[in-house]
Amino acid sequence: MKTGMNLLLWTDHVTEAQDGVLERIKAVGFDSVEVPIFQTADLAAYKRLGKRLETLGLGATAVTVMGGPEINPISADPKVREAAVAYLDRVLECGREFGCEILCGPLHSTIGLFSGTGPTEDEFLHGVETLQKVAERAEAHGIRLAIEYLNRFENYFLTTAEQASKFVRAVDHPFCKMMFDSFHANIEEKDQAAAIRSCAAETIHVHVSENDRGTPGTGQVAWGSFWEGLEETGYDGYLTIEAFGLALPALAAATRVWRPLFPDAEGLCREGLAFIKKHID
Repeated sequence: MKTGMNLLLWTDHVTEAQDGVLERIKAVGFDSVEVPIFQTADLAAYKRLGKRLETLGLGATAVTVMGGPEINPISADPKVREAAVAYLDRVLECGREFGCEILCGPLHSTIGLFSGTGPTEDEFLHGVETLQKVAERAEAHGIRLAIEYLNRFENYFLTTAEQASKFVRAVDHPFCKMMFDSFHANIEEKDQAAAIRSCAAETIHVHVSENDRGTPGTGQVAWGSFWEGLEETGYDGYLTIEAFGLALPALAAATRVWRPLFPDAEGLCREGLAFIKKHID
């Protein structure tokens, strides 16, 4: 297995200002970084990032979200769904510039947008159709998709491992799989290991995230069950820490982080990586 650190702890757009962060992540011992792709206009910035990562010997995955109703993959409006495909195609183009292996996130629907009811069959079919098109673009770019289910407070479309697995199987494309996130599972699943087993065939990426979004291993996630599930299923992909802090006010507001969750970012990296290695070694 390889380890990764999500850069959303520091920024929502990686530039040369984060060169020092990348160096420290490498020095701590991570194998990769997870790059947020929320801004898609400047391909040159991502190309520069790719050269920097190559120099440091760091691999890369990426994360994005569907940020508005105008790019909602499950919309009843075919023009909106096409806009979602175009947006994700551009994100994939950005990812290709820095050698991205996997694009993860809630690519299935607009984050924070609620209908007032549960997901419908039509929405499921619209989402499948949209992601089939995106998967074709992903294959052309050489980047696999990892669909992330979220808890019920952040979305209503996919909220469990079982739902996400069913969705990915319906898309039925080798470049469209799913990811498992311990934070969301901590809210929605009865048992981490059982949830991991239920989607093992479709899972290509894992987020190691504490229940309060702080340092993994310091909170209430049922970590014994989590590691048991990964071991039982033979998972051998990335284990990427996703944590959020107060460094970026807009991101702190979006992730509902209102107080300090850890003493410092580098300490979180060191302790989080040690926690992972204790279990995978």
